[in-house]
Amino acid sequence: MKSPVPDLAPSDGEEGEDRTPLLQRAPRAETAPVCCSARYNLAFLAFFGFFVLYSLRVNLSVALVDMVDSNTTAAENRTANECSEHAAPIKVLHNQTGKKYRWDAETQGWILGSFFYGYIITQIPAGYVASRSGGKLLLGFGILGTSVFTLFTPLAADFGVGALVALRALEGLGEGVTFPAMHAMWSSWAPPLERSKLLSISYAGAQLGTVVSLPLSGIICFYMNWTYVFYLFGIVGIIWFILWIWLVSDTPETHKTISPYEKEYILSSLRNQLSSQKSVPWTPMLKSLALWAIVVAHFSYNWTFYTLLTLLPTYMKEVLRFNIQENGFLSAVPYLGCWLCMILSGQAADNLRAKWNFSTLCVRRVFSLIGTIGPAVFLVAAGFIGCDYSLAVAFLTISTTLGGFCSSGFSINHLDIAPSYAGILLGITNTFATIPGMIGPIIARSLTPENTVGEWQTVFCTAATINVFGAIFFTLFAKGEVQNWAVRDHRGHRN
Repeated sequence: MKSPVPDLAPSDGEEGEDRTPLLQRAPRAETAPVCCSARYNLAFLAFFGFFVLYSLRVNLSVALVDMVDSNTTAAENRTANECSEHAAPIKVLHNQTGKKYRWDAETQGWILGSFFYGYIITQIPAGYVASRSGGKLLLGFGILGTSVFTLFTPLAADFGVGALVALRALEGLGEGVTFPAMHAMWSSWAPPLERSKLLSISYAGAQLGTVVSLPLSGIICFYMNWTYVFYLFGIVGIIWFILWIWLVSDTPETHKTISPYEKEYILSSLRNQLSSQKSVPWTPMLKSLALWAIVVAHFSYNWTFYTLLTLLPTYMKEVLRFNIQENGFLSAVPYLGCWLCMILSGQAADNLRAKWNFSTLCVRRVFSLIGTIGPAVFLVAAGFIGCDYSLAVAFLTISTTLGGFCSSGFSINHLDIAPSYAGILLGITNTFATIPGMIGPIIARSLTPENTVGEWQTVFCTAATINVFGAIFFTLFAKGEVQNWAVRDHRGHRN
């Protein structure tokens, strides 16, 4: 990394308003072409990487329905019957060759939740390693490891619950390194005025992976058997890894086919923003309100995201009473909207900064407000329209779709305030943001023992309240400029 130039603005990044001085005062290189560029090739390969990643994450929640002996859980399932059956079950021959297991609801909860216990462990270490050694191999082997472990899921299930729980925790360890590693790579690859576009493209793969894998896993289970869900997605992950290792480099300097013009464009745009210090300024970093603003926003957003990701199929089936085939597709529709929103909001955010001269802080605040308060409003509305199926699906879709604005809000603010340590910052915020995945669905299930509309209203209102709190906290304390501790040595002097 190149060290910052001496004439960097001396204002205190913690106290001063967001003037995005590094973008205004540094000479701006003319933008390198997008077509066939190395930075956009990286974005699209990352897109498919996160597509695979989320496919591997959510496929078990679908396959588990087919893995469990229905007689084991039939007595435990509660449907309030407040809403009438939406459609008659579709009679289609169902492949029954997959082995069945007698796992009760509590056991299934442990199997699904074990992923997060591995996932939370590797966040901060991955950010640190990626900031020191680069994120290419870390991200690549993280997805490869998850893919290989996925191939062994049927074997682990045969060995018993303990083996499957351990395997899922190992998959979580592998996936835990991916987001911090990717953020660390973008700290060297993403020009400041293209960050929203590039990151929204790469991370939108996660949403599309959810969109495709939910119904596709159901189709595979229906016409083949559940074991093929893990075999097919695991093989796709291995193929992606080969392409990633072959085509990607950690930095523009080490890329074999990047044009000299694009390399100079990227390096010159980042020259004033990167620190040459090898050690991490942990104390000022952890004291920074700008970091904690992202932590709170990330935690709040993920509370709603993980609650819906894990329980939306249950709500569709037990409350709105869609049949299983409709359920799979309708559960995926909200994430299709979120994917589209992420792509479009990334374009809009960078245009507001580059062409309309909106400050970075203003853009991050506005997009975070839309991406957290918008979903809260429509989530509450979905709970209070009763059994109106069309409106319920529409409101849940709008709620999840609007969440896509956060991809150009707090989600990439790590790169605004400390690009040199973006991987570490994401590791910290994602550690806290994983907690909702561990406790949110548990709390939601405890609030819905009878699956009544009123109980689900409480779930939705709780998530909405947490969302609004996160939005307010981020608006009050977020920053949009590189912080002093991110570009100076530990004696308080700029490099």
